[in-house]
Amino acid sequence: MPSFEKIEYKPIPVRELLLEMKNLSELMIDLAYSAALFNDKELAEEVLEMEKHVDTLAYLLDMMTMVAARDAEDAEALLGVSTVASATDKISDAAADIAAIVTQNIGVHPIVSEIFERLLKRLVKVKVHDTSIIVGKRISELKLAPRMGIDIIAIFRNKDWKINPKEDEQINAGDVLIARGTPSGLKEFKETCEGEIRELED
Repeated sequence: MPSFEKIEYKPIPVRELLLEMKNLSELMIDLAYSAALFNDKELAEEVLEMEKHVDTLAYLLDMMTMVAARDAEDAEALLGVSTVASATDKISDAAADIAAIVTQNIGVHPIVSEIFERLLKRLVKVKVHDTSIIVGKRISELKLAPRMGIDIIAIFRNKDWKINPKEDEQINAGDVLIARGTPSGLKEFKETCEGEIRELED
């Protein structure tokens, strides 16, 4: 019988919990596909850890709605919150299932592989060369969204993944980056990371 972590009640606003669950589940989908595309077990394991966190948030949200429901009218008003939370939790579970394909060495069916290949148009994994002009710069300085239409969703550094890195995160030589965006933007970003492009255009 599996053991479960004891979760204590914390008075966190429902809106805040729902927003975090939504953001995490969206990120998990991209990271899970990345893990499958690049057969990256460490990234897949990060997705599975994130899924546990979403489960914890869902449990906390259930407690919040129970505490808030004083009568049948309150329960009816909060039903929509529970429905959205349940749907978000299912999305994170689906992302974890994709990640499990990698961690359990299940292998990907050729048809699924073809679908994943199409996703390469919106995801790229690239290592930052020491000659790249982005070395030493913070993500905020790069202005990747307006310049290239992409954003960095994960950084692998020192055998550890930084998921959804902050804007003040500095890019180092040797970092492995996963970015999401338009095909042309991802191509330009890859060439920039590899040192082929020597100047960022405004």
